[in-house]
Amino acid sequence: MGPIGAAQLGEWFDACGPALLLYARQWLGPAAAEDVVQDVFVRLMRQRRRPASVEAWLFRSVRNAALNELRRQRRRRKQQHRLAAEGHDWFEARPDDLMDAKLVQAAVTGLPEEQREVILLRIWGGMTLQEISEVLGEPVSTLFSRYRAGLAQIRQRMGESCKTKSD
Repeated sequence: MGPIGAAQLGEWFDACGPALLLYARQWLGPAAAEDVVQDVFVRLMRQRRRPASVEAWLFRSVRNAALNELRRQRRRRKQQHRLAAEGHDWFEARPDDLMDAKLVQAAVTGLPEEQREVILLRIWGGMTLQEISEVLGEPVSTLFSRYRAGLAQIRQRMGESCKTKSD
């Protein structure tokens, strides 16, 4: 049982990959599940010796990696909410601003993460939806829907039309 060759690795990926992906998706979204499965195969490739039961090793490794990623995601969300609750200011208020910075921050931090990210990249990052698509690896149509839904929620929370100086 020596090092694992590329051909053998490819066979295992073809045979187990779809089931491993399905297994990881019980904890994670599609993109994160794919990342976990790929990382596990990279770890398998780096093994000096083939595990006694490759299939069992793969499933155990995917499970552990998926649960670790799920914990990371939860910690990240908790940290974001904690920072927002502690009152860390995202925006610096200026006298000529049309909107209250704290009100905007509360509205933006209350958005679902996927919407918030698109809003921040589009408005404050000045990126086009096509550029955001390249950054996030998501279709433009999906990003447009998130952007539109996020703006609608911001308008509702702020009780204003979110007009800018040029409107």
